[in-house]
Amino acid sequence: MDIDARLVADRIEEFIRRQMDEMQRDGAVLGMSGGIDCAVVASLLARALGPDRVLALILPERDSSPRSRTDALREIARLGLAHREVDLTPILKPVGVYGALPLGVLGARRIKESAVRWQHRRQTAAIGETPFRQGLLGTRGLGKGKRVVDAGLAYARAKHRARLLVLYYFAELENRLVVGTTNRSEAMTGFVVKWGDNVADIEPILPLYKTQVRRLAAFLDVPEAIIRKAPSPDLLPGIDDEMALGVDYETLDRILEGLDGGGDVAQVASACAAPEAQVRDVQEMVRRSRHLRELPPYPDLGVAASGGGGRGSANR
Repeated sequence: MDIDARLVADRIEEFIRRQMDEMQRDGAVLGMSGGIDCAVVASLLARALGPDRVLALILPERDSSPRSRTDALREIARLGLAHREVDLTPILKPVGVYGALPLGVLGARRIKESAVRWQHRRQTAAIGETPFRQGLLGTRGLGKGKRVVDAGLAYARAKHRARLLVLYYFAELENRLVVGTTNRSEAMTGFVVKWGDNVADIEPILPLYKTQVRRLAAFLDVPEAIIRKAPSPDLLPGIDDEMALGVDYETLDRILEGLDGGGDVAQVASACAAPEAQVRDVQEMVRRSRHLRELPPYPDLGVAASGGGGRGSANR
């Protein structure tokens, strides 16, 4: 997990400048949630392009944590970025998203957080794994609890897709590059939303595990309060990354690094001082989420479609 933070930053900044030129864009846009990943990417963009070429979008909705906005605004001010704020609630409400999980009737945010955590624990106990992990593939055959799991997944994922709509609107309006903030830990476990936060023009920190992102953040002078804050996509009140994943990032990253290096379950468990069952759980998340890292499947029609050209001649 050790990195040469200065060298990594230099290489990412050069990558950003090169992509800007190759795609002929005038600037960059990213979503600012107040978390560590977007803080790191915003810092790298400001260093690579200058803050005047970076637009930060704050995209709250009815369930968003007030702290997310506060932390995002502080980072924007620290880096000197231009920003806009767009409330996604009027986009999500007519679709019926808030009716899928009627949290609005619970009143105060602390009550919502408590209720969501209680329901999350209940579902996890009932199905034997977290709802996020169950939802990496479809829920067919889940039985009791299926409706609630489906509703929760739809409720959360719709918000990421609404964010993407706004990011690409401003990107195309102002000829900007949409810059993603996904790290390797998220990508490998599927802790992203298909056609949501797994879509961007470039992904500067995708090669880095979450643990490495934290080390890069320290080098970039990201405030300690953000580095230490529990990571959360801020989609459901009370649910953070590690609760959804069912494992802390430090352990997860050690296991992923071992699996990436070709180790089998027993070898990785021994090297990481982790139970073999936990290693198998991570391995299963990687397997289930493969479709999130690939283009949509399509049939090989062979000569029927191409007159003899085969799959390679498919025009997509």
